[in-house]
Amino acid sequence: MSSLHNLTPAVGSVKKEKRIARGEGSGHGGTATRGHKGAKSRSGYSRKIGFEGGQMPLQRRVPKFGFTNINRKEYQGINLDKLQSLVESGVITDIVNLDILVAIGLAGKNELVKILGGGELKSKLAITVHKFTATAKSAIEAAGGEAVTL
Repeated sequence: MSSLHNLTPAVGSVKKEKRIARGEGSGHGGTATRGHKGAKSRSGYSRKIGFEGGQMPLQRRVPKFGFTNINRKEYQGINLDKLQSLVESGVITDIVNLDILVAIGLAGKNELVKILGGGELKSKLAITVHKFTATAKSAIEAAGGEAVTL
């Protein structure tokens, strides 16, 4: 039977804290578990990201080449066969513009859209987007449609 005098915490619920730098009698005095000398024994030490103990860091060992053009324009490409399948399923009818493509989920509202010439287009569509490939433009016009660049 349990009473106030014999209550104990559950096994594993209480952990004795390691009291560091509280004198030699604690067993963790002196160097306070930091060892002797070196950066890690000093106050204020924080290891820099990517530091490898003085070894040449990986970021500096790996060769670097090429460059990233900060002015590059990324276009969301949409093939003609995708447009044709959307016409056949009844999702789009005769006009295709940026608002319709965003509503369908083929492009984001801030993305630039480019129509690519993959597949074939049988339907007459009036398409208004940012760019067309030459093959896409000729295929749209051959089907009786219209390719308008924004």
